[in-house]
Amino acid sequence: MQSPYSESDPLMTTSALKADFERIGLRPGQTVIMHSAMSAFRGYIIGGPVAVIDALLQVLTPAGTLVMPSFSSDNSDPALWKNPPVPEAWWEPIRAEWPPFRPEITPTRQMGLIAECFRKYPDVQRSSHPACSFAAWGRNAAYVTADQPLDNYFGAGSPLDKIYTLDGYVLLLGVGHGNNTSLHRAEYHAQWAGKAPEINSSAILREGQRVRVTYQDESVSDNDFPAIGAAYEAQTGAVTIDQIAEAPVRFMRQRPLVDFAVQWMNAHRPASLVD
Repeated sequence: MQSPYSESDPLMTTSALKADFERIGLRPGQTVIMHSAMSAFRGYIIGGPVAVIDALLQVLTPAGTLVMPSFSSDNSDPALWKNPPVPEAWWEPIRAEWPPFRPEITPTRQMGLIAECFRKYPDVQRSSHPACSFAAWGRNAAYVTADQPLDNYFGAGSPLDKIYTLDGYVLLLGVGHGNNTSLHRAEYHAQWAGKAPEINSSAILREGQRVRVTYQDESVSDNDFPAIGAAYEAQTGAVTIDQIAEAPVRFMRQRPLVDFAVQWMNAHRPASLVD
């Protein structure tokens, strides 16, 4: 079988990744939320997602904090599923039989190899939301993941809100602003004519028993996130844009991005959002 690699492709090591993360601005003690796609790298990373995570932890040190989304969005109301939808006849069996969220074993969904690997790392803590949890490691991990609200899970008291309080950073590794969940925090503070609540439900464990809980959230959408990110970059120049192993990289402070996004949504969001 012919190799998919050539000698001209990047061959990346943990130490090389560490140097690249330092080059784009990561430092010991920072709080960083990362979104990533392993498939965006060209060439070969020795150790795969483990090497990427090891490099990040070495740069941030235990004085810092690394956060990643660990969403299990399939533990939700199947009536709301769109990617893909399922037949209506399946809705009630899914609601009745979906296994309860257990932070130590429930896998992530559509978060990528790096996030799925990270949630299993020693000393990583995971927040309690059954559909939209976050995993964190380091000095502020317990603070970031504690007491995530069931309702409005990206709003006040959420991991995203706590990263904002800590004046943390966003690292987009191989993905764009369409994956930048920090912009969801802006949705809770922005106001537009079509802003409306959405009812959802998930299976959890309560006193050792499986129960299905209903919760309310703002109806969120990431459709305009790329446009918001592009406007922020063009108007502020506050985003470090680079490449690591030919994967696009963006690194920025979270708080000014979110503040900008609130004003952008107030000015540009339509009366209704289609996700």
